[in-house]
Amino acid sequence: MPRVCSFSGARTTTGRKIHYRGRPKAQGGIGLKPSGIGQRKIKPNIQVVRAIVNGKATKIKVTAKCIRNGLVVKPLRRKFGYSRQQKASGAA
Repeated sequence: MPRVCSFSGARTTTGRKIHYRGRPKAQGGIGLKPSGIGQRKIKPNIQVVRAIVNGKATKIKVTAKCIRNGLVVKPLRRKFGYSRQQKASGAA
C-alpha cells in the first residue's frame, strides 16, 4: 500500500535542500551563496491504526496529525466496555 493518509490524503512530496556557504553580510562577509541544491523527500508521519470504519474495526494508515485532531475513532480494547447499542450495531 502507498504511504497515503486515509483522511487527509497526505502523501510523500518532493522538495529541495539548499546548502549555503560564506559569511552573512551582517557579520562582515559578502553574503551567503548557494553551494549545492539537492533533492529531498518530505514524508508525512503515517501510522497504522485500528479504527472503526463503517461500524467495523479495521487497520488504516493515518497521519499523526489526524490522530491528534480526533478524526480517528478507535475501538474499545475490551468487549465488556461496549454499551448495548454499540454491541447491537457491531453485530449487525
